[in-house]
Amino acid sequence: MNREEARVQGEIEQAIARGDFDDLPGAGKPLKLPSTHDPDWWIKQRLDEEDVDRDALLPVVVLLRREHEQRDDTLRELPDEQSVREYAEDFTRRVREDRAASPMARMLAPEMPADAAVERWRELRAEEEPVIPAPVAEVAARRRPWWRRLLGGSSGEGA
Repeated sequence: MNREEARVQGEIEQAIARGDFDDLPGAGKPLKLPSTHDPDWWIKQRLDEEDVDRDALLPVVVLLRREHEQRDDTLRELPDEQSVREYAEDFTRRVREDRAASPMARMLAPEMPADAAVERWRELRAEEEPVIPAPVAEVAARRRPWWRRLLGGSSGEGA
């Protein structure tokens, strides 16, 4: 045993003595090994147990394309134009970084121009704004202010 192996072995023995390996999850349970040789058995097992986020295994370009497909949902949640512009610029920056990292890639994610994102955000906002029918708006305009009702006064006659 060389010096490095001896040092590592000593550290392991100290950790055992301290109890660092006591009560670990899965302690004393047999491993679920495949019947044939598979070097990736452990990651497949983790995926089956849903310990790993499957999206983390996808290429960046696929994640960017998914994000672009779901852009309407993201834009709906943004509060103002400045946030929309910042999001679009950040998305485009990430797309360009991915393209620079793999210039020969066959699959590309589309960029998101800030002006186009703001325009789409406005369209989405317009779809969500409730339209008050005219008769309801007229009735609301004729109502007495809440503070007049509290004071017992009228909406303007003699008060």
